[in-house]
Order: sequence, then structure tokens, then C-alpha cells
Amino acid sequence: MSLVGSQGILSATEILIVAAVFCLVCLLIQSFRQHVPKGLKRPPGPRGYPILGNVLELRKDPHLVLTKLSQKYGDVMEIRIGTRPVLVLSGLDTIKQALVKQGEDFMGRPDLHSFRHVTDGQSLAFSPDSGEVWKARRKLAQNALKTFSIVPSPTSSSTCLLEEHASKEADYLVTKFLQVMEEEKSFDPYRYLVVSVANVICAMCFGRRYDHNDQELLSIVNVGEQFGDVAANGNPADFIPVLQYLPSRSMNLFKDFNKRFIRFQQNIVKEHYETFDKVRACKTLTAPGLSSHSLPFCFDTITTALSWSLMYLVTYPDIQKRIQEELDQTIGRERTPRLSDRGTLPYTEAFILEVFRHSSFLPFTIPHSTTRDTVLNGYYVPKDRCVFINQWQVNHDEKLWKDPLVFNPERFLNAEGTEVNKVEGEKILVFGLGKRRCIGEHIARWQVFLFLSTLLQRLEFSVRGGKKVDMTPLYGLSMKHKRCEHFQIKLRFPMKSLK
Repeated sequence: MSLVGSQGILSATEILIVAAVFCLVCLLIQSFRQHVPKGLKRPPGPRGYPILGNVLELRKDPHLVLTKLSQKYGDVMEIRIGTRPVLVLSGLDTIKQALVKQGEDFMGRPDLHSFRHVTDGQSLAFSPDSGEVWKARRKLAQNALKTFSIVPSPTSSSTCLLEEHASKEADYLVTKFLQVMEEEKSFDPYRYLVVSVANVICAMCFGRRYDHNDQELLSIVNVGEQFGDVAANGNPADFIPVLQYLPSRSMNLFKDFNKRFIRFQQNIVKEHYETFDKVRACKTLTAPGLSSHSLPFCFDTITTALSWSLMYLVTYPDIQKRIQEELDQTIGRERTPRLSDRGTLPYTEAFILEVFRHSSFLPFTIPHSTTRDTVLNGYYVPKDRCVFINQWQVNHDEKLWKDPLVFNPERFLNAEGTEVNKVEGEKILVFGLGKRRCIGEHIARWQVFLFLSTLLQRLEFSVRGGKKVDMTPLYGLSMKHKRCEHFQIKLRFPMKSLK
């Protein structure tokens, strides 16, 4: 075997020697870059293959692989994806130490290839920027979202604008489910959940609601899963540069989705300027990078939480019945659930917490990076080190939870079952911690509560006889389950106008 080059013929042996030398040079360069100061130590971790690192081990279910590796190497562990070192953090105490107590050190974002395509690299959530401008933009976004959670509705008895929009959309969803059930006898609830959740966000951001058959909105929500697939931790193209230049269908879809969403946002903003004089209220939420990062990720997160909730409800009908009994006793059937009811529905709240914990549908946070050289648990961590936060491991840690693989909402209740144990609830990691904690967390939690309580107050969920739901999670930035088209519903009491 030989190859003809410009200087003659190269034998296979010579090619192998050149390749080996190249690998050794790469490893030597990496070792020089990772000089560890005296008295400190490098984080332990598994040895990977030259060039590839540990990428082959992470091809399937990285959250499970890294959880198993953490049992061997500890809560501070280093792996390699390609030639790039990545710090993996597990254990609630270690993650709190990094993201809260040493928050300034770990608040960065890595400059990953896929992240550059989110809002043209200006996303509040995915951009590597963490300086003063980023902090000002984040504060602006937090204030805008807070407005919707405290400003009372001028047109209804709802306590705030969020409650008004979510309650109206939940009412519509009940009607839509009944209509589809009558026509098709069974259905997939996900396709209707995602539009309803997106409608709440659009109503808040743009003052506009879309029909469930609106092609403009469907073109966004129906391909939103591709966003999570590419942006998930461990995407090889983010760590092995040569892959960025190879054809990739998923990456092309990801780029197309982001371009499509920017156009979607820009068209709405333009419409506001043309038709609405008092546009200042809208401008707060359509500031550059805010809605573009918040909307796809936010409605995907809420939809995924609700969809998992329905899967658990049909899998555990006794739990569904107990929630409905609590709703009947506390709220009755004469009015709709409100945000103020959360504290009086402990079992419902415990169920939501257990869905968050057990499914861990956000297995990792968006990757962090270090903003300067630092030390964590005695290990040296250099500046610009990419950091994975394994939330799935925390939510299934046997040191924190009894029988972590068992779905049991009662683990969050006091002995009498009358109150939620807030200390236990705070152990769950879903929306991250510290300076990069998701700014839409409260809105997400409140929407899940309002949708779920409204649906369960009026409807009973089941699956067609002889069919079962598949609870196997599909890995991504947010983990989905396999779609189920066998859902059935039954009206719990005659429909009438509720207060």
C-alpha cells in the first residue's frame, strides 16, 4: 500500500509514523497547557483515545455514562471530548460550591460552534459574554419577566397577567382535547400542549395569540426539538473542529431553525411598530437576545414538563385520582385554579416536584466555563475550562434520596401529608444554580402548575386499552419521551363557565 505525494511515494509505515508523531505532539501541547501549580492537583478522569478522547463513550445517554464515571472518579472529574478537556461536576454540595459560592469563577459560557448560531451569537443564555453588558441585559430581562408576575390583569380577576394568559390557554386546551377525542377517539397530547404553551409566551412577549393550525407558529414549535438535539452537552462538532466542515443534516436543521425564529420575532416586532403606538411595553421583552433565547427554550421546557406529567399520570392512575380528590376538596368545581392555590395543594405540588426529579428532563445545564484560574475541592481548574453540570446525577443520588429510581411524590410531604418539605424540594436541580440560573424558572413553574391543575380538575387521562406508554427518555438538551398517540380523556363533570 502506498500513496503518491509531491515528493514521491509514501509507504503506509511512513504515514503511520507521521500520524503517531502528530498525536504525540498534540498530547504534549495539551500537557503544557495544563500546567498545574505546585500544591494542587489535576482532576481525575478516564483515559480517552488519541484525538477522539472520550467521545465514543458519550455517544449514548451521556448523563448515565458520566454519572457512572463519577462514582469511580468523584464529584470533580475531567474527561476529553476530542482533544478538549471538559470538567464534569456532580454532587449537590460540589455544584453549589462551584455555581453559588464560587459563582464568579464558573459563570462563563464556552465559545462553542453551535452556540454561535443562536441569535447570531448574541443570545443571553448561550453567548460566552459574561461581562457588565451581559449583566445589564440579564437584569433587564429579569425585570421584564417579573412585571408579568406582579402586574394585575386589567381585564379579569386574575392576580397577574401570567395567570390570565395561562388560565385562558388551559381552558382552551381542555376544549381542544375534548374536540380531538370526539373526532379521533385517541390522540397525542404533545402536539397541542406545545402550541398552548407557546401561546402563553407569545401573549406575554408580543400580546398575540395564535390558532393551533397557524402555520407560522407550527413551523417554529414543530422543529424545536432539533434545537435541543444539537445544543445538548457533548455535541461532537462543538469539540472536534474538523466535524464543523463535514455535512451534517442536524446542524443544517439547527441553523435553519434559528434563522426562522429570528425572522418570526422580527416580523412581530415590525408589526408592533406599525400598528401599536405604545410599543414600549413590548420592547422590554423584545430587547436583542432576550426573546430569541427565551422563547424556544422556555416553551420547550414547559411543554416537556407537562408532557412528562401526563405520562406519569396515566402510568400511575392512583396518583392521578389523589390529585383530583385534592383539587375537588380544596378548589371544588365552581372556579378555576389560581396561583394562590399552590400552597393549599401540597400533593399536587409534590407530584410536580417528583416529575422534575424523577424524569430529570434537563439532565445537564447549558455548559458553563471558568472565567479565571480557580481551585475547586483542591483541584486546579484553569481559565476557559468547559464545565458540565450533571443535574441528573444529583436528582438520582442515593446519598440524597431514598430509592431514587422509584416515582414517589410523598417523599416531598411532611408526615401528615399537609405540607411540602421545602428543604427536600430545594435539592432538585432543574433550572441550574447561581449567576446563570434560568431567569424564566418562576414562570415555568407557575405555568406547569396552572396547566396541570386546570387539566386535572376537568379531565381524566388514560390510554387506549391494551396500550402502554414508553417512558424511555430520549437524550437531548431537554429529554423527551417517545410520542404516544393512544391518550384518551373523559370529562369529569359537565362543562360550564367557571369563575
